[in-house]
Formats: sequence, structure tokens, C-alpha cells
Amino acid sequence: MAAHPGHPQRRAPLLRQAIKIRRPRVRDLPQTTQETEPPSHHLPPEERVLLYEEALYTILHRLGQPEPDHVSEASELLHYLQEAFHIEPQEHEQLLRRVQELEKPTFCLKATVKQAKGILGKDVSGLSDPYCLLGIEQGVGVPGGSPTSRRRQKAVVRDTIPEDQTHRTQVITQTLNPVWDETFILEFEDIASASFHLDMWDLDAVESVRQKLGELTDLHGLRRIFKEARKDRGQDDFLGNVVLRLQDLHCREDQWYPLEPCTETYPDRGRCHLQFQLIHKRRATAASRSRPSYVVHRHLLQQLVSHEVTKYQAGSTSWDGSLSPQATTILFLHATQKDLSDFHQSLAQWLAYSRLYQSLEFPGSCLLHPITSIEYQWIQGRLRAEQLEELATSFSSLLAYGLALIRKFRSVFPLSIPDSPARLQSLLRVLAQMCKMKAFGELCLDSPPLPQLVTEALQTGTVEWFHLKQQHHQPMVQVRGSQAGGRGSACLCRFPLNVLTPHQGVLEAGKALLSLVQDVLGDLHQCLRTWNKIFHNVLRIDLFSTAFWELQGLVAKQAQDHMATVCPPVSPEMGESLFQLYVSLKELCQLGPLPSERDRVPALDGFHCWFQPAIPSWLQKTYNVALERVQRAVQMDQLVPLGELTKHSTSAVDLSTCFAQISHTARQLDWPDPEEAFMITVKFVEDTCRLALVYCSLIKARARELSAGQKDQSQAADMLCVVVNNMEQLRLVTNRLPSQLAWEALEQRVGAVLEQGQLQNTLHAQLQSALAGLGHEIRTGVRTLAEQLEAGIAMHIQKLVSVRDSVLPEDAILPLMKFLEVKLCYMNTNLVQENFSSLLSLLWTHTLVVLVEAATAQRSCPLTSCRLKTALQNLEICFHAEGCGLPPEALHTATFQALQRDLELQAASSRELIQKYFCSRIRQQAETTSEALGAVTVKASYRVAEQKLRVEILSASSLLPLDSNGSSDPFIQLTLEPRHEFPELAPRETQKHRKDLHPLFDETFEFLVPAEPCQKDGACLLLTVLDHDTLGADDLEGEAFLPLCSVPGLSGSEEPGEVPQTRLPLTYPEPNGDPILQLLESRKGDREAQVFVRLRRLRAKQASQHALQPGR
Repeated sequence: MAAHPGHPQRRAPLLRQAIKIRRPRVRDLPQTTQETEPPSHHLPPEERVLLYEEALYTILHRLGQPEPDHVSEASELLHYLQEAFHIEPQEHEQLLRRVQELEKPTFCLKATVKQAKGILGKDVSGLSDPYCLLGIEQGVGVPGGSPTSRRRQKAVVRDTIPEDQTHRTQVITQTLNPVWDETFILEFEDIASASFHLDMWDLDAVESVRQKLGELTDLHGLRRIFKEARKDRGQDDFLGNVVLRLQDLHCREDQWYPLEPCTETYPDRGRCHLQFQLIHKRRATAASRSRPSYVVHRHLLQQLVSHEVTKYQAGSTSWDGSLSPQATTILFLHATQKDLSDFHQSLAQWLAYSRLYQSLEFPGSCLLHPITSIEYQWIQGRLRAEQLEELATSFSSLLAYGLALIRKFRSVFPLSIPDSPARLQSLLRVLAQMCKMKAFGELCLDSPPLPQLVTEALQTGTVEWFHLKQQHHQPMVQVRGSQAGGRGSACLCRFPLNVLTPHQGVLEAGKALLSLVQDVLGDLHQCLRTWNKIFHNVLRIDLFSTAFWELQGLVAKQAQDHMATVCPPVSPEMGESLFQLYVSLKELCQLGPLPSERDRVPALDGFHCWFQPAIPSWLQKTYNVALERVQRAVQMDQLVPLGELTKHSTSAVDLSTCFAQISHTARQLDWPDPEEAFMITVKFVEDTCRLALVYCSLIKARARELSAGQKDQSQAADMLCVVVNNMEQLRLVTNRLPSQLAWEALEQRVGAVLEQGQLQNTLHAQLQSALAGLGHEIRTGVRTLAEQLEAGIAMHIQKLVSVRDSVLPEDAILPLMKFLEVKLCYMNTNLVQENFSSLLSLLWTHTLVVLVEAATAQRSCPLTSCRLKTALQNLEICFHAEGCGLPPEALHTATFQALQRDLELQAASSRELIQKYFCSRIRQQAETTSEALGAVTVKASYRVAEQKLRVEILSASSLLPLDSNGSSDPFIQLTLEPRHEFPELAPRETQKHRKDLHPLFDETFEFLVPAEPCQKDGACLLLTVLDHDTLGADDLEGEAFLPLCSVPGLSGSEEPGEVPQTRLPLTYPEPNGDPILQLLESRKGDREAQVFVRLRRLRAKQASQHALQPGR
């Protein structure tokens, strides 16, 4: 076999020898049938000498001009023959002289007159009845000079060539394009003086004038009648001739030649298609006399091709199937001189190449051309019985050889050599084309179909390959003790004798089996990726399925036998070996067809049951390895962030790798039994969660170890930040367990064997417990960091409270804001976002508590409260950080909102508080709909031009009876509030009505007041309804508040029209004390505040004395 044509490739000598296919070595593989020995391509010495003489004779008696790509020098051809036959110079000279003394062959020209086109029409009908005369003229040659100067003779053949040497074709009647396709053998003596002559004539039969007139078709025909009348009766007409010198011809010629005229009357007389071949008769060599021509030619071809292949191998390259110009020339001359037909040449080529293919290295594509040629020209009757037998033998021999190669294709066509797939494909194509031949079908009737033969060869070869690999991996040592893992027989291993215990023997056997299974997997992958496509494309054979079913059965037998020798408990080393074997067998099963596509049950079906005793060892080994890696990672961790964007340290990365390895082990295991798979997953989750909590303890201890003795507290804070970040990273990794361990797929598998919710209650409970523990650890770490900042925040707030009164609030809060900026930027740099947000939340809660305490202590100081209010506003902005900090819902807690309201009041002046008080009473008035205390009906309007507020007190109704007689003496007091906005306007009163709970006042009051104070918030008309007492203080019936901003005419320049009535329900002050009044009361040094509070307290006291009785 050879490299692909066109891609010669240099190989090492040993590699080339491995590829060469000599006789297959039966002892290499265990076989059930004896291989057929391929036929040798070497000839016996005496046969080789005869063949060498035949080749010399062919060169010495060469005829014709050389072909363009052939070698013209005889010396070069002789030198090539000497090399090809390995003839020594002295022997070559002797054989050359002997051949030169042999009698020359009879030289012949094999001429085939194919057809002619466009000849002259000589008959009356305008057509002709052409025929040809041809022969060889000796000793004269063709006259020199130009065609117009040399003398043309009308009857060259008749006049110059004897009649017994003249040949004549058939007459083709009535045509201008005759077709003869007749072949003639023309002998000649000297090619240098011989010339070929061909005359073409129109047969002129004797006809009557009446017959000729009947054929007349036009005036040209009439002219021909008159012309024929002048010539002799029965004389043929000359149509043209072809004259050629034989020495100008090639060995083979196939051309169209112009017919030459004898005069210039008709220079264009048409063309004639001629084929020539210069051949020998009566060759004097012993090979030509004793053997058929095609046999001699086959031997010569076989010898030359063998030399070509050997020459390429000597140069460390592979033959590409192309013969050298010397070999091509010699073979062409020999086939031509021996007059071998194309069919017999193809037959000889097939017999030679099919024999050489079985012993030399060359492309199988060389066999496709003779196969196609034989198939195209096949006629069984044209071969003799011995030729048919020889052809049938070649078919059977090549088929047997090809099947032997296919059986061992893994070693014959190794993938380590790039062109191996192409060589195998070429072999399959040759066998496929050969078996499709009509000749093969007629000569090999009992041969089974090729796909069946190839499939059987692949099955046998796969079994042989497996046993060879098994022998290669077989241990070579005798196990100590009478029992080897429970068996009485000793096993062999590569260690010294009597050094292994039974347990060690089983362990070594397991390693050997694992290596064997790995080789099987590698082979199946190669079949799937490379070989299967080749066999399927050429023969429609599924190589992979064939190999899979054979190999999985063999592997299953070996694996089951090995597992029978494993005795529990399984050691860690044994468990590791068994786990690798389990994973390999699982991969082998996955290569096979799906259960729905199988036509049989695999021998490996249920193989996992063999490995059940090893499961505890696998799980414990997985946990131990992970724990050791975690401990080692923490011990090596310096608690330094990995980078600006990665804020955790190296141990967090290693821990993530450990978790990933556990998940990988779980995926590798992928236990088929649902219930057992659930228990295995529970164990994996339990071990993973345990590792997470162990890591938290280890990393905290590592932080304490590194921070011990550190004078710089900032480094300890840095380490604490890294610890918290590592825990947060661990929580993220732990959260991915459901996807990494494929809980959803597991839940679908165990749905039929577990109770409803059992998976949720078990796995998710484990996970949530671990996450809760991690969350607690993270919160503890963040709480520690927050405590380091809370003291600083409290100190700066205390300084804010005690700052001098002359310092502006904006300047007073600067130290606090700078402190927070530095600390929060530091924490933001060193903490991941989740932990930083947790830290902000803790600090915000603590800051609000400190601010509440400070605000309570400074309740009576508006200036300090103003500073605290400014601080709260800036702290809100700081902790929100333009959306990068806490969200608004986390900032605006109930504590924040209450503090914001309190500081808003505490920072206000006394007049602002009084104004706020009336705003709240106006809102209370608007919200009051009950008239349990009675109501007042008024009209109010404002005249802008006069700056007068006009109030009409119309009536009151449903007043409370406050006197002992069951009635009251009501009157209404009118006051514009707040008083500091209307200092010059004294209160007004209506007339007093005795014993009237529904008094009709119908009184009008005018107040001269600008519009501006009336439009401010809290500006109102206070209507106080009192019960007049003669002896004591007046009793309070109720209060009503009319907001001045709603009075018609106040907001516009136009005079109000019809003023509507306004009915105002009476209200009481809050019985529990208003916060604004409490705040005003605390300002002891503010006289205006104290006067206002006393009046309001008086009203509240009066209201409490006349509270409504139940049921009123």
C-alpha cells in the first residue's frame, strides 16, 4: 500500500516496513482460519532472463517516431532495463549480443480504413460508389518537393504495387461519406524506404443511357453524362489518394488525412480517417514463441512496476502510481509491437497490479483503471479457458487479501500515518468495484456479497484486536498466596515474583482492565470519527455498531469477572481504581445506541450494580480530598484581594474549585437507580454544606492568626473585609448547588419512587440550613465592621450638638460628612456590593438611633435642631449615593420619618410653630363632618379695593347646653390668627343670646387688613363659641376655623358677587396635648410662645370640662 497519489510523503524506514504488506504473519494474532498466502511477484531467474531478452528485442527493433512524452534514446532505455532487471553489466552485454544475433521480426503496418467525408460525387446522381486500394511501396519512397511541384500519378497503387500486395476495401454505394472500418496487415522490409499508398476510386458500373437519364437530377448530372460518353466503358473514376512515408509515422497513428488530387481541377477532394500501428510478426525471442503475448506483457509490466515501487522506497517516499517515461516507453512499444488489444492490455495490467498489490506498497487506485476497462470491454467468449481461470484466481486472491487487511485495519492503516484513511478507502473502492464487475459475477458465482464478507472480517478482526490488547495489558507477576482475591489461580504481572499480596494483585488487575477499557474507548472513538464514514460511504456498512456490540460484550465479561474478585470493605486506593473503571464503562455505554433504538440488550446493561459496594468509599474519598484542599487553601491564604474587581482572596477561588470538583464527580457518577441516586445526592449536598461551614471557621481563625500582633488596625479591618467577601462568594457558590447537581432532573427521575415533597424537604432543607449559617456568619462579620464605624459616627454627632452657636449648620456637619466619606469609600473598595449594602443598612439604623437621642436631648434648642435636621438631610443623600447605596425604601423607615417630622418642628421658630399649629387645626376643621358640638354658619368676603375683610355671623345651631337649666347663653368671639400676623386687630364679639341653643346672630364685622397676611399658610378666622356666665368664666362651646385663603375676593382683583354661606362644625382641641404646643411650652424663655400656650391650654381645659357624655 502507498500514499495517496500526488502526496508522496517521507517516512522513517521502520514505519515504511510496518506499512509494507508482505505475507501476513499468522502468529501475530489468534486466528480461527488460516490466511491465504499472497502470490509472489518475483520471477524465477530463467524466466527473468527470457523476459529481459524480450525487452531488449523490443527496444532494438523499435519502429516509428517516438511519442512526445516517450524516451527516444535507445541507450537510455537499455540502461533503465538493466536497472529494472538488476542485470550486471557483463551479463547485460552478453544478453544484448545474443538478442542482436536473433532474426529480425517481420515488420508490418496495421492499417485501418475508418471512413471518409466530403468526397467528390462522380455519378449522375451527384454521389459516388467509393472503395479504396492500398499497399506498401518498397524502395522508392515519396518524391520530395512541394505538393504542387511533384508529379501525381492517377493509378499509383495499380501501377507500382504488385497485385498480390494490393488490398481493396468494400464498395460503399451512393454516398459522399463512406464508412468502412476495415483493417489490413501490410508487410514491409525497410521502414526507411517504404511508403504507404491509398487510392480512393468511384466504381463505375456499365449502365444504359436510359438508366442514367432516370438518375438525372440537374444540369450537372447531364454534363456528367456527356463526359462519361467520351471515356472508356466501365472505367472507374479517381477520387483522390493518400501517400505517407512509414518512417514519418508514430507507432500508433489516428488521424484524418486530405485526399490528394491528380490534377488541379478539384483540389478539395475530402478527407479520409486512417489508423496505423507498426507491429511485429514472427518475433525470434523465446518468450514470444512459447507464451501468449498478454502473459509476456504482464510479466514485463509486473517487473517494471516492482522496480518503480522499490526505487521510490529507496528514496524514503511512496510510489504515486505514475510510471517513469522509460517504463512507459518500453511497455507502449511492447504492447504495440505485439499487437495487444486494449482489452488484453487491461487484462494484463489487472493481473500484474492485483498480484503486486498484495506484496508491494502502492496506491489501490492503480487497480481502478483496469477494472473499468475490463468491465467496459467484457465479452466472456473472447478469453480462453486458462485466461478465465487466471482472471478468476486473481479475483479470489485479491478478495482474500483485502479481507485480511480489513480484518487487521487497525494495525495496517494506523491513524498515526496521515494517508491511512485514504489508503483504506482506496482498498474498499477497489474491492467494491471488482465485486460489481460482470466478469466477477460470472467467474465467482459462489462468492457471498461483499458487505457480508467485510462485516464478518470486521467482527473477527475486532475480537482479535481485543485479545491482543488484553495480552498487552495482562499483569505479568505471580500473586503471593494460594488465593488471589478469592480465586485459586495465580495471575501474572510485571513485578518480581512473590511480592504482591492478593489485594495488590486485584488492584493491579483492575489497573490493567482500566487500561484495556480506555483502549476500547479510544478505538470506538476512532471508528466513530474516521473509519465509520469510510465503510459507510463505500459499502454502506456501520463499522461503529459492529465494533461496539463485539467490544462491549467482551468488556462486560472482563469487568464482571474482575468485580467478583473485589472484597469489601473497599480501600481508598481500590475505590479510586474502581471509580475510574465505572466512569469508563459508563462512557462506553453512552457510545451505544439509545434504548429506544436498540435491537438487543447490551451485555453492559445494569453494570452499575457491580459497583454498589464501592459507593461509600467513593463518597468518603470525595469529601476527604475536598476537605484537604480547603484546609491547604486556607493555610496558604494571606487574605489579600485578588484584584480591584475581585475582592475575595485565593481560598475562595480554591473553595469554588472544590465545589466544582464535587459536582463533577456527581455528574460522572450519575447513578442510574433513582432511589439510590437520591441518597447519593443527599450525601453530596450534606458534605458540601459541611465544607462551607468548616471553611467559615477556618477562615476566621486564619484572620485572627494573621491580625494577631498587627499594630495597624486598618490591616485587621482589611482582612475582616476579605473574610466577609469570601463568605459572600461561598454563599453564591452554594446557591448554585441545585443546578450543578441537576436537582430538577433528579426530581423527575425519583418522582415515582419518593413521597411527595420528600426531595424538597430533604435537599432544600439542607441547603437552606447551610445558607442560613453562612448568612449568620456574614452578618456577624459585617456587624463587627459596623461597630468600628458606629463609635466614630456617634462622636461626630455629639460634636455637632456642642458646636458654637455662631457656626452655620452647613459648616457644623462637615466633620461628620468627611468621616463618613473616607470610611464608606474604604468599605466600598474592600467589600463586595452585597456586604457593603448590609454594612450601610446597619450604619443607617445606628445613625438614626443616635440622631433621635440627640434630637430628644436638644428638643428645646431650635438652632441645634436645625443642625441635626441639616445633618439628617445630608446623611440621607450620602447613604443613597445617587442610587449606588441604599434604596429609598431602605432609607425612609418609620424611625427616619418620625425623626424628620420632629426635627422639622424643633428647628422651626415659635411663630412658625404657631403657624403650623393653625395649619393643623385648619386640616382638622376640613376633616370634621360631625356636628356633635354644633355648627356655625357664616359668610365671609374680601374687598381688595378697600382692603376689608367682611364677615357675617348668621347663626349657630345644635349647641351644647352648658348651663344648669339645660340651655346656654351663647355668643361668638372673632379673632384673626395667628396674632403675630394681625397684631393691630383686636378680637370682636357678637351679641349674647340668652337661653338659646340655636341662636340667630345676623351680625356683620369688618376687618381692615391687607391681603398679603391673609394669604399665608395658617391664616384663619377663629370663631370661638362661648357660653356666657355672669358669675364665673365663660364656658367653651367649641371652635371653628375658617381659612382666609379660601375667602371669595382675596385672590382676585374683582369684587366678589353673591357670597355663599359656610357652615363650620365646632371642634375641641386635642385632649392629649398637641406636639406643637408641647414644643412651644418647652421654650420657657419665649414669652410669645408661653402666652399662646397658656391660651390654648385654657381652651383645652375648658373642652375637657364639657366633654360629651356617652350617648350624646
